[in-house]
Amino acid sequence: MTLISFMRAGAIGAAALGATTALADAHRLDLSGETVEWIIPFSETGGSARWANFYAPLLSEALPGNPTVVVKFMPGAGSTTGANHFQGLSYEDGTTLFGSSGSTQFPYLLGDPRVRYEYGDWPVVLASGTGGVAYLPPAMAEAYAADPTALNDENFIYGAQSATGLDLVPLLAWEMLGLNVEPVFGIEGRGDGRLMFERGEANIDYQTSSSYLSGVAPLVEAGTATPWFSFGALDGDGNIVRDPTFPDMPSFKEVCEASPVCETSGTTWDAWKAFFVAGFPAQKMVFLANGAPEEAVATFTEAFASIKDRPDYAEISEAALGLYPQLTGAGAERAKSDATSVPDEARAFVREWLQDSYGIVLE
Repeated sequence: MTLISFMRAGAIGAAALGATTALADAHRLDLSGETVEWIIPFSETGGSARWANFYAPLLSEALPGNPTVVVKFMPGAGSTTGANHFQGLSYEDGTTLFGSSGSTQFPYLLGDPRVRYEYGDWPVVLASGTGGVAYLPPAMAEAYAADPTALNDENFIYGAQSATGLDLVPLLAWEMLGLNVEPVFGIEGRGDGRLMFERGEANIDYQTSSSYLSGVAPLVEAGTATPWFSFGALDGDGNIVRDPTFPDMPSFKEVCEASPVCETSGTTWDAWKAFFVAGFPAQKMVFLANGAPEEAVATFTEAFASIKDRPDYAEISEAALGLYPQLTGAGAERAKSDATSVPDEARAFVREWLQDSYGIVLE
């Protein structure tokens, strides 16, 4: 979704929110004395954990009746375990939420046979954009800065969740740059990949913005990691530009343009960009279970909108989430649509690439 799309969606969302607020005023859920369980299909060490843990106490304050909001981690199978579990639930009383991420959306987009969930069944009440940052050990980063081909003979190890999840974006990017990166699959959250890097078990990594700000920035300050590039953001015309949270970092497009082997046009680039767009501008979303009535959707939509309206929101959110859109109402619906669809050509290319590179056959 482009910045203009986000702005238009936000304007539409504001109008829709007025109607939603009126509905919620008349039919608000009363969650007094309840516990709202927020399912996150990853481990407690990654960006999704930080995102949910940031919002949980604010949501408790914003919901009518001030229920306790508890984040429950349900990792497994690249996040499809938790998503499949949520799909099996039917709405009861507004006490169960699900937090999706790009690693949940990509298996859905690719037709992964593990997927038993359907995004169309889930009402969305918040969509959060984010970014991603790739980083290296300082000596490697220095060598690459001096010569983009200096690391082409290096053997890289990367802690990965699944090639069909959000790891797809960095893995394809590194291949486009001509690097030999061996993923070690099976970690349960991106934070576990960062821990592998810290222990010297991996020598290349990426983190989403929230996890980078809290977990990797201290490593940079300590001199044990060096930021390499951000994946970037989209301008009003849909072009990849520098991430507003990391304006001093080159975008992946800039790094690709400076590489003698990477191209920013053609089938590979188009496929990478399509999945980047699907995975990052609306990477994290909050859903109610299938069958949620209008008053439940309105209540949670109003709660998240009121969080964004807090006078201290900009201050407290920037350090935790970065500078990205947080959408409710019609804006969230549009973001959900963009995050759960990619062109057929991009899907076909990535499916073939997964088979050729990792032996993954999706059927």
